[in-house]
Amino acid sequence: MLFLGMANAYIMRTNMSVAIVAMAAAMTPTAAPEPGGSEDGEYVWDAPEQSIILSSFFYGYVVTQIPFGILAKRFGAKYFLGVGMLINSVFGLLVPLAASQGEGWMIAVRFVQGLGEGPIVPCTHAMLSNWIPPTERSKLGAFVYAGAQLGTVISLPLSGLLSRYGFAGGWPSIFYVFGAVGALWSLGFLFTVYEDPDCHPTISDPERDFINRSKATSGPVEQAGGVPWKSILTSLPFWGILAAHMGQNYGYETLLTQLPTFMKQILHFNIKDNGILSALPYLCMWIFSNICAFMADWLIWKRGMTATFTRKLLNAIGLVGPAVCMIGASYTGCSSSSTVALLSMGVGLMGATMSAYRINHLDISPRYAGVLMAITNCVANIFALLAPLIAGYITDKRTQQAWREVFFVSAGVYFVTAAIYQLFASGEKQSWDSPPPKIMARKASAVNTDLGLSQVVSA
Repeated sequence: MLFLGMANAYIMRTNMSVAIVAMAAAMTPTAAPEPGGSEDGEYVWDAPEQSIILSSFFYGYVVTQIPFGILAKRFGAKYFLGVGMLINSVFGLLVPLAASQGEGWMIAVRFVQGLGEGPIVPCTHAMLSNWIPPTERSKLGAFVYAGAQLGTVISLPLSGLLSRYGFAGGWPSIFYVFGAVGALWSLGFLFTVYEDPDCHPTISDPERDFINRSKATSGPVEQAGGVPWKSILTSLPFWGILAAHMGQNYGYETLLTQLPTFMKQILHFNIKDNGILSALPYLCMWIFSNICAFMADWLIWKRGMTATFTRKLLNAIGLVGPAVCMIGASYTGCSSSSTVALLSMGVGLMGATMSAYRINHLDISPRYAGVLMAITNCVANIFALLAPLIAGYITDKRTQQAWREVFFVSAGVYFVTAAIYQLFASGEKQSWDSPPPKIMARKASAVNTDLGLSQVVSA
């Protein structure tokens, strides 16, 4: 369900990238509608205006990150995640109506969608820390987050097909279909998913015992005296994760929000082919992220490599590789096959980060993994807000050289943040993750009491 939830979340955030190509009228550099063109939309939005609409979702998304990361640790993650995605889905259904009322309404609805989707990543991380044993952390954690790529693979081509052949005038059907699917998933999640193994009514006792023995979590934050903010903010491994998260998000959001526009402006694909080819890089990423996930657990648990070495190796592949490919793609001219191949390879290599910085929060602090993810995801998404704005400003000229500048900026961000992660990252559990000694003593006393009672009952 977490995997499907992540897929739904990325469907809701990426469908606008294709829809806006169909919604907006083709514009010349003088901001006048181009004559002809059967695929021109009805709304006269220039590149900067389109960038504001695309980024409005992320403004809402970042607002709810840290608050829900903290609340999920204290009160549980299930309802914040499920209800948030329900809000996201319901407001998705309202996008066509909002667009007809004007650009301001459109921005407002997308902002509320972002607010609803904000809890999904920190709450997912919190639930992973409750359910996944350390020996399965890479492959199951990466499997869940790979739902983002699957959602993108579904969203982009299907959005292109719905734009051309869908009901309700084409592009509105994108939001009706995906909004309904998201709402159904949200209800299913709320009624079938449980916070942790101890809450699950039908889990077998051996499985519950195995998870509880092996997972590295131990009670809510308030029992340990609250979140150790000072220790977190002075932790170099945390800053390494934050840097990598910022770099990956910037490059990823650049392509996620701008690739369909690039396909139309430079490679001149029609709306149907645009969606299909825009999805190809994310299909590569989904496949490669799962391969790397199994490789990570194999290196750590079978070959005896340290978690630190494994995370750094995969992070280097996942950040440096895409940077090189994006630079290469900027020099392919109008060769569509070479450009699509390089971008597909670059985004595919990005999948290695799912078993690197993305799961590294659980290594250094399984106890506060949800809080850490909330912080890094919030900051990374604030930073990524710059991506569509910078790209929109640069590409307003609609030239190959302008897009080359966009790719070079992203590549530079990748190189710098990859270097920071290599310097500071660690795969070891940090000392500040453990609860204070008096808490541990109280827990040990409680366990001994429970054991004594169980022995009396057995006798």
